[in-house]
Amino acid sequence: MPTDIVPIRRALLSVSDKTGIVDLARALAAQAVELVSTGGTATALREAGLTVRDVSDLTGFPEMMDGRVKTLHPMIHGGLLSVRDDPAHAAAMAEHSIAAIDLVVVNLYPFAETVAKGADRDTIIENIDIGGPSMVRSAAKNHAYVAILTDPADYALVARGETSLDERKTLAAKAFAATATYDSAIAVWFAFADQRERFPETLPLILTRSDALRYGENPHQAAAFYAATGPAERGIGQARQVQGKALSYNNLNDADAALELIAEFRNAQPTCVIVKHANPCGVATAATLAEAYEAAYACDTVSAFGGIIAVNRPLDAETAAAITGIFTEVVVAPDADPEAVELFAAKKNLRLLLTGELPDPRRAGLAAKSIAGGWLVQGRDNGSIDEDALRVVTQRQPTSQEMADCRFAWTVAKHVKSNAIVYAKDGATAGIGAGQMNRLESARIAAWKARDAADKAGWDRPRTIESAVASDAFFPFADGLLAAVEAGATAVIQPGGSIRDDEVIAAADEAGLAMIFTGMRHFRH
Repeated sequence: MPTDIVPIRRALLSVSDKTGIVDLARALAAQAVELVSTGGTATALREAGLTVRDVSDLTGFPEMMDGRVKTLHPMIHGGLLSVRDDPAHAAAMAEHSIAAIDLVVVNLYPFAETVAKGADRDTIIENIDIGGPSMVRSAAKNHAYVAILTDPADYALVARGETSLDERKTLAAKAFAATATYDSAIAVWFAFADQRERFPETLPLILTRSDALRYGENPHQAAAFYAATGPAERGIGQARQVQGKALSYNNLNDADAALELIAEFRNAQPTCVIVKHANPCGVATAATLAEAYEAAYACDTVSAFGGIIAVNRPLDAETAAAITGIFTEVVVAPDADPEAVELFAAKKNLRLLLTGELPDPRRAGLAAKSIAGGWLVQGRDNGSIDEDALRVVTQRQPTSQEMADCRFAWTVAKHVKSNAIVYAKDGATAGIGAGQMNRLESARIAAWKARDAADKAGWDRPRTIESAVASDAFFPFADGLLAAVEAGATAVIQPGGSIRDDEVIAAADEAGLAMIFTGMRHFRH
């Protein structure tokens, strides 16, 4: 059985990141620990006045091949892997003069950082660590007797010159996670960047737990948030929370939906998005953020309560003051003025997330969803309107305003759960119908919401009058289109492609509508 407390008599230190290594070595030396090291680490320790043995003293071989070969030797791995109380192992160590190594401190070549810097292929390959992961795995496997450190944050655990079995188990688990992450990064680079595969045979995921959440969608579900790693990642997972209580599972999910939609408008005029249960309930573009917020809020004042708000410009005091007029769960913005932050400070529970530059809605990437027995993986829906593919299929051409509203409605509909119908007028949503089992009901619900909004605001008519309507997929029958006509829409944008397109076009012509086919569908389930 392994011993609980193992004194550290010999330590092997070989790190790429030198953070804290000199202080650790000093603490170990003060406990009479023999220090063994390699290359640059040995140089740094000697420059700090510490006595260090080179690995080559143990192996009898110099470092060679530009440092590719230095620790891959039985004198090293025998000292790491030997079962100390196994007589046969002890005899082998004595016969070959192999001394035990009680502690390994290793962090690996900066492969991911090298890729992120845009290095050439040869440089990237040279930053694939071989000896480091081998030592990490050897020490971690033999954690009954050997401690392995892969993170400078853990250095204090061994500074006293001994380790407990529980500590070694914890460090071993962390070490195997580190090598798994490292190998996954290499596999991902080879598959996607080097081999240009779209769906590799094996798809490693590199995720780091950021937060343990109170619960999931419902209180009986446990949950945690894992952030994607890498310097290129930008999203809710990398946003800075300025204030407010901890984010919940639903907060994160809805905030992501809001961010993905507002990113579509990152180069547009001031725009505001309000999301509830992952669906937009109001979106508007205006001359100022405050005006955009008011127009978005007017679309559905009921659903906006307890919603998630995202804007495409730094948050200003006027907009912040308007937002504080109702209960809001989360506000997402690229940045915020000090005055806006001060106004929000009075709302202790409101979470303010600052993302910096908004993500590129056209970026490549994969979207994954778990199902019973596996995962569905697809490319991100980064499709946008292709001007060359737009086709007016009715006798009447849309006016310039109708065309602008069609584009706006189509962009919003991409982010509404299917079946999706979106009415828009003058750069603001008038009514949104989401998640229905048939398109006719979505059209009716969106129109009803618009009438309800008009009643609440005291308008003389709903904003669906003379609006544009977008459908995320084709109208399979003319009934959904006729519901839009009844609501007052004068222009329609939809993918087209139904076997009854002719019937739908004829109904549009009879009603005097302008209708545009995009040739692209945007289902969102």
